[in-house]
Amino acid sequence: MQNLHLQTLLFYVSFLQFLVSSWSQNQQYYYNQQKNYEGSSDLIDLKYHMGPVLASPINLYIIWYGQWNPSHQSTIRDFIHSFSSPAPHPSVADWWRTVMLYTDQTGSNITNDIMLSGEFFDYKYSQGRYLTRLSMQYIIKNAVTASYTRPLPLNYHSGLYLVLTSSDVQVQEFCRAVCGFHYFTFPSIVGVTMPYAWVGYSGRQCPGMCAYPFAWPKYSGMKPPPGTNDIMGAPNGDAGIDGMISVIAHEMAEVSSNPLINAWYAGDDPTAPNEIADLCLGVYGSGGGGGYMGVVYKDSRGNGFNLNGVRGRKFLVQWVWNPVRRRCFGPNALD
Repeated sequence: MQNLHLQTLLFYVSFLQFLVSSWSQNQQYYYNQQKNYEGSSDLIDLKYHMGPVLASPINLYIIWYGQWNPSHQSTIRDFIHSFSSPAPHPSVADWWRTVMLYTDQTGSNITNDIMLSGEFFDYKYSQGRYLTRLSMQYIIKNAVTASYTRPLPLNYHSGLYLVLTSSDVQVQEFCRAVCGFHYFTFPSIVGVTMPYAWVGYSGRQCPGMCAYPFAWPKYSGMKPPPGTNDIMGAPNGDAGIDGMISVIAHEMAEVSSNPLINAWYAGDDPTAPNEIADLCLGVYGSGGGGGYMGVVYKDSRGNGFNLNGVRGRKFLVQWVWNPVRRRCFGPNALD
């Protein structure tokens, strides 16, 4: 659920030093750190709690809350389209195949059919510029009941609602404890129970926390690598958007495998579950973990990425827990 508690935030900034080296083959680079097998552990107690997963085709609805840069919107749309569209390996669709390994009690796998089915533009800030967690449900209610413009459908059979807040919107615990979260709507507010997720744009408010590894965590007390203010360049030109896309991927994986908070998670407390992406925070490539992001690629401009998308896009997305390999995994793995 991307519950970035204080200890997790420290995890993000825990690395003390690293050396940047080039890897000529396949245009890869790595930070010279000890390999730790991507979080592999027999101690991870990920269990299935008999709830549903998103096995039917997903109709994704984006709610753009606030004022948005059209180029940022285009990048996010391309990322969403990449879930079900072909692209060079390793692709976003390849990455999603790990998520598809999770099943419900009937043996049905999570779907690979994800379609962007509608968008709603809440540019008037219907719930104000400071939002609580519960505000997200009222934003969804407004989007499906709006009379001043065409509303989104109330799709409780196959709908997944994604609330994205702009840079001038403050959200409860955003930048302090969370970069995004997912949950389900209450019938008393929206009328039905449906899964949803929220992710905020962090480019202005906390890039060093929620746009890692494209922005340096200045509050860490450490200096950035020589000659740069950031760890690596953002493949789509904006640290806030590229960081946001990794959080969107994180939440998509978890809302699909645990939509009603009663399916796949580790731990005994469903109110604070460790879900399939929580188990791999900060891991983007082989050898990742303990503050080291792992081996990833670099593009012609030297920007980091590990996945290819539609229209030539490149993205850097964290890995998720693979239940077969029993470790964090992504299609850019070296082993």
